[in-house]
Amino acid sequence: MSFCLAFKVRDYECDLQGIVNNGVYFNYLEHARHEFLLAKGINFAALTAQKIHLVVVRSEMDYKRSLTSGDCFEVRVNVERISKVKFGFRQQVICSDGAIVLEALVIGVALNQRGRPCVLPEIEALIELAE
Repeated sequence: MSFCLAFKVRDYECDLQGIVNNGVYFNYLEHARHEFLLAKGINFAALTAQKIHLVVVRSEMDYKRSLTSGDCFEVRVNVERISKVKFGFRQQVICSDGAIVLEALVIGVALNQRGRPCVLPEIEALIELAE
């Protein structure tokens, strides 16, 4: 189960070298994850209002190529089980020419009202669909 979200690089996302600043990719990945969850019926903001917090505990990013101003690209998102309480989002940034720009693994957990890691049934259902 792969989810894709289209983007276009904005001028202010680029650094002095004329390429997207490495930190901006975190924003692209996060926005795509939130849209993925929303598309699957999981509202990040609604969970937060219930004092259930989805938090990132680890990020790994492998940069393959740079994006520049005006480039069109998409972010692909897949979810997988990492451990009993941890889940991972495998993400790719793909340029409009099909080239892989970035590959990432973002690992998260759900924290309950007491701040303890918990199994979130909605995330479990997504993982089971993906397996």
